[in-house]
Amino acid sequence: MQYLNAFWVGGLLCAIAQILIDKTKLTPARILVLYVVIGAALGAVGIYDKIVDYAGAGATVPLMGFGNVLAQGVKKAVDADGPLGIITGGASAAAGGISAAVFFGFVIALIFDPKAK
Repeated sequence: MQYLNAFWVGGLLCAIAQILIDKTKLTPARILVLYVVIGAALGAVGIYDKIVDYAGAGATVPLMGFGNVLAQGVKKAVDADGPLGIITGGASAAAGGISAAVFFGFVIALIFDPKAK
């Protein structure tokens, strides 16, 4: 059942983004930022954790999950380090995902021949 929940929640998030792209004048970049901010806000107040418990990867993989990771990292770092955690918490919590994105992007660029459009 968890696979089904992940599928429909992740699909719903993607469908909403596609509708925003098709029906509004929002650019994809603005929609991405909107999703990260919504995820961070929902994570900061504790709502996104309930969504993650229900949908698993359907909620953690999309960009709202990245915003949630940033918010959780800041909360943890502020508890541990005080006000300095506001600056360092998000980056340290998301460091693994960011590093993986950079590494795999580099590997793919070596395998294929990327060209600017």
